[in-house]
Order: sequence, then structure tokens, then C-alpha cells
Amino acid sequence: MKSVLIVDDHPVVRAAVKIVLVQEGFKQIYEAASGNEVLPKIRKYKPDLVVLDLVMPSLDGLDVLARIKTSGVPCRVLIFTSQEPMFYQDRCMHAGAAGYIAKSNDLQHLHRAVHSVMAGYTYFAQLPSASVSLNSIQLSEKQMIDKLSDRELTIFQHLARGISNKTIAEIMHLSHKTVSTYKTRLVGKLNVESAVYLRDFAKRNHLI
Repeated sequence: MKSVLIVDDHPVVRAAVKIVLVQEGFKQIYEAASGNEVLPKIRKYKPDLVVLDLVMPSLDGLDVLARIKTSGVPCRVLIFTSQEPMFYQDRCMHAGAAGYIAKSNDLQHLHRAVHSVMAGYTYFAQLPSASVSLNSIQLSEKQMIDKLSDRELTIFQHLARGISNKTIAEIMHLSHKTVSTYKTRLVGKLNVESAVYLRDFAKRNHLI
């Protein structure tokens, strides 16, 4: 009997994904609304598949992926997220995900992805060639973003959304000083004049 864990903090999204999974023959469907629920539920229910969002309370999806990988728990993970594939698909692939679907796609893509992953295949979009699709400024900025660690990228997005250092520290279980250090590091790595420009940089690259 096929089982699955849906991880997303939006009930409407979980409901839509559940419909797809029922149609794909899953009988045992479990749900989680935050990243820190995932590993305990995987250990408890031993699902065949995890459908995972990347933006969630407590732990983001990249952190969850890393923890699943290091835990050694056998589990197929399919990413279903609003995050830009250009910056996240390769990271998720290297972290052990079996597939990546952007929420902007038709749900038919989710059907195909679930079917492929459960059959033992991977499901990743063929992204456009950078040399064709990006101008030199965008290409340079993509290279800078690609060099960020997963944690730096997550903090960058939080800062770009206008979230305070204190709140980021609480969300990511870091000290206020550590977040400030990351902010300073990001300004240097992304070659912007100050943290004020992080939002423009993120918007220009479709990260927020």
C-alpha cells in the first residue's frame, strides 16, 4: 500500500496535492505544516514518498533535505515549490531529491513527476542554457548566487523580504550576531553597496 507525506504550510496546497496523490493510487496520506515535523513523521510512518515545499516555518526545505540525507532513512523526495528552479533545482538534486516541480506548472506535471519518481526515475526540468537566456549582468549575478551556501541563500531571501535580523534569528534558531555576520557576508559576496540593495538584487533574479 503506497504511502506519502505532504509537507507544505498552506492547507489549500496540501489539499490540491492530496487530490493528485489519491489519483496516483496512494492510500496512506500524511501531512506536515512545518519543517521540524518532517523527520519524526518519516520515522513514524515510513512513507514511500515525501512531497516537500522549500519555504516553511521552523526549518526550510533545503535544511529538511539535508537532514533526511544524513539520517539514512530510505525515502524518495519530490520538491513541489514556488522557488525559482534556476537557483534551487541543482541544489535539491545534489541534496538527494528525486524530482523538482515548480508550483507555477500545471498539476499535470505533478502527476508525471510522482509517476516517474515512484517508478524509480528522476524528474527535473531541462533549464534553458544560461548563455542563451541571460544577459551578461544576469549571468554574473546568477554565478554569485550559485556560490552562496544553502544557509546564505535562505538568509538572503529573508533579508530581501524585509524580515528583521531578530526574526530571522528566531526562525532559523541562530543568534542575532550570527545573522548580522551573514548579512555583512552577503553584501560582500553579492557585490552590493549595502543591505538596502539586497531586495532589488533578489527581485531582479526572481528570488522574491
